Amino acid sequence: MRVVVQRVSQASVEVDGREIAHIGSGLLLLVGIEKGDGEGEIAFVADKVRHLRIFPDDEGKMNLDVMETKGQILSISQFTLAARNKKGRRPDFSNAEEPVRAEALYLRFNALLSGSVPVATGIFGAMMDVRSVNQGPVTIIIEKNTAD
Repeated sequence: MRVVVQRVSQASVEVDGREIAHIGSGLLLLVGIEKGDGEGEIAFVADKVRHLRIFPDDEGKMNLDVMETKGQILSISQFTLAARNKKGRRPDFSNAEEPVRAEALYLRFNALLSGSVPVATGIFGAMMDVRSVNQGPVTIIIEKNTAD
């Protein structure tokens, strides 16, 4: 599992030219589910996201998490994060989880987050246009095997 986390002042997603979700201040998550991912990986990454201290406190130091700032999350599934590109020029997506299982894990991931933060989502498997205003900019990558 790999999640790109961006601190945003706003973000939205459109499908077929129609906005389906919009958030104000919070986190934009691009979520890639890989083969072998399960409940443990989903729970680990959800906990990291919730508690990631990347919002400024009163002194401007990145010391607050999305819950403390009463922020929101826009979660977008993105299988291309599972790409391998060590050989050749065409990315290899064979490490991406099969769609039915990936969708179930993605929904479970969002459910874990929504217990503590409002979560909006795109549509799994759809062609989406995602817009965001990256605040900072702050972008962090969280992977299932992150030990710290």
